[in-house]
Amino acid sequence: MGESRLSASVQMLGPVIALVAWSLVMWVWMYVTRIPAIYAAGMKLDPDAPRGEQMALLPPRVRWKADNYNHLMEQPTLFYAIAIALSVLSVSTWGILALAWAYVALRVVHSLVQALGNRIEIRFALFVLSNIPLFALTVAAAVEFAGRMAGA
Repeated sequence: MGESRLSASVQMLGPVIALVAWSLVMWVWMYVTRIPAIYAAGMKLDPDAPRGEQMALLPPRVRWKADNYNHLMEQPTLFYAIAIALSVLSVSTWGILALAWAYVALRVVHSLVQALGNRIEIRFALFVLSNIPLFALTVAAAVEFAGRMAGA
């Protein structure tokens, strides 16, 4: 690539920042739809209600945004950890960066599918596809780490 190792490792943080930013977009979208729906339903929020019971009364199109926000707080945490590990290890070839950006793109598309229409079969396919770059990134980090440990 012709760039320094530092520059390449910093580039690896781009997909991390992008996915965090997207998660915040979903957070805003969730509340922009949820709060008006709560008022429209005349709901009185009850802190003693079992978790999720009141939100289950909201229309599905409102709940889908919250469901997706929750999904962005689950599996992508693995991506954050492995992407930061790769950055620290200075492993960020064009192929590694492409895999990281592919993961982010697939998660954004997954969010849009869930938030706009919630086609489960498409969502599932996107989820499975997003695991391919995640597995590849994990293998790359493990191989690099093992190589460094063997050489230490």
